[in-house]
Amino acid sequence: MEGLEVTLSETFTGRTVLVTGHTGFKGSWLTQWLVSAGARVVGLALEPYTERDNFVVCGVAKDIAESAVIDVRDGAGVAAFVARHRPSVVFHLAAQPLVRLSYEQPAQTFETNVVGCCNVLDAVRDCDSVEACVVITSDKCYRNNEWVWGYRETDTLGGHDPYSASKAAQEIVVSAYRDSFFASDGRHLASVRAGNVIGGGDWAADRIVPDAVRALMEATAVPVRNPASTRPWQHVLEPLGGYLLLAARMLAEPGVFDDAFNFGPASDAAITVGDLTDRVVAAWGSGSWERAGEPVAVHEAGWLALDCSRAQRLLGWRPLLSIDEAVGWAVEWYRAHAEGADCRAVVDRQIAEYERRADAAWKA
Repeated sequence: MEGLEVTLSETFTGRTVLVTGHTGFKGSWLTQWLVSAGARVVGLALEPYTERDNFVVCGVAKDIAESAVIDVRDGAGVAAFVARHRPSVVFHLAAQPLVRLSYEQPAQTFETNVVGCCNVLDAVRDCDSVEACVVITSDKCYRNNEWVWGYRETDTLGGHDPYSASKAAQEIVVSAYRDSFFASDGRHLASVRAGNVIGGGDWAADRIVPDAVRALMEATAVPVRNPASTRPWQHVLEPLGGYLLLAARMLAEPGVFDDAFNFGPASDAAITVGDLTDRVVAAWGSGSWERAGEPVAVHEAGWLALDCSRAQRLLGWRPLLSIDEAVGWAVEWYRAHAEGADCRAVVDRQIAEYERRADAAWKA
């Protein structure tokens, strides 16, 4: 990327990169992007959520050096894996990622997201090969006051539900490790915050695009719980590009970017759930949606957006896809899967096109 004076491939080619949570939605896309950039990727995670996940459908496991089933709550297992592979860069994505599930399993959510993060950071701290570590948290780490403006990295952390609180706690853990250990040993630690990500191969429950696609594939009406809720939506490649750009800058300019960064979409990507569903249905080519009630509703934020000016100013990053492109690219994957086409070719093509745009647009 031109702002770096090196290309993405020059940054990651030949480097061993660890991705925790590589079997998940974002983790599998990040892994495929790193593979295309010439990295030697290793991953530790739980088993994929379904056999239709992007990780499985695209055959990601065959392209990486090792794919290990290790729970991040297993500190000894994480430490042994890191010590064996001695990565240069670590992206920590492994998490319990669902708000509604956190109400059912609060202790497990905190253990996975907070203690699991400590286990990864301890393993990194004990491995002198690691130059840069990027911890992926969430936009929900902020105490949500329902402001109309975006949250900045210096705003107050918090969380109404267990998931959000666990991500706020994870940010505090990262800050403490950075100040207590990483700042003094010459290695570099940053955290990144994004949310409302869409893209191919995500089948998680209680997410509008996977819920919509399941209904469309079955030719039934898409159930929509809160059609008036507004969210800033972004394609999965938008934040992942930011994570890669941040890691590349951490390697190129050590010590300058050891901080928290937001990666969110442009303001016109903030649309209602009903509007997003309309666009998914239109991109699919058929279907409809209906309001779906639920007997016991859990708390959901009405509005939450990010101020990404720090990433734009310091990294030269900015979002590159319109909301219609984001929806279209996501639906392209699901349509290919439904028709038995080559989803891996879709992913590779979208990564290549996104990187082409990034090379032209991202200049600090």
